[in-house]
Amino acid sequence: MNARAMWAAIALSMGLCLLSGAAIAHGGPHATDAPHAVVAEVASQALQDYPGKEITLITVDYPPGAVDPVHRHDAHAIVYVLDGTIIMGVRGKPEQTIKAGETFYEGPNDVHTVGRNASQTKPAMFVVFLLKDKEKPLLIPAK
Repeated sequence: MNARAMWAAIALSMGLCLLSGAAIAHGGPHATDAPHAVVAEVASQALQDYPGKEITLITVDYPPGAVDPVHRHDAHAIVYVLDGTIIMGVRGKPEQTIKAGETFYEGPNDVHTVGRNASQTKPAMFVVFLLKDKEKPLLIPAK
């Protein structure tokens, strides 16, 4: 089993609940008919120099046509696209198309209103580095 397949298997038990549960809770036109992202936590580390803070690294696999629910992270988040093309947007700012090798930033107060695979036929994969409060969840559903 290669590393990508291993993380996908882990994500089915860990991360899928994060995004698909939020999508079902929010309803909306894409909540149940679009494929959901597969999320896996790769690493998490408390920061001794910054009590109460931690860094967390996750991978996100977007199947073709995948759409995220509206959410926020209450964290500084840097997205780095590994494969494919994604469309991201936060409330009050224009959507951005991000290709492999490019980045996207979300701040702690941003509401992530757009997150989707740009392709209906090809998967996309990205990593997200989050700097957050240790006690906060990775994903917070939002309206």
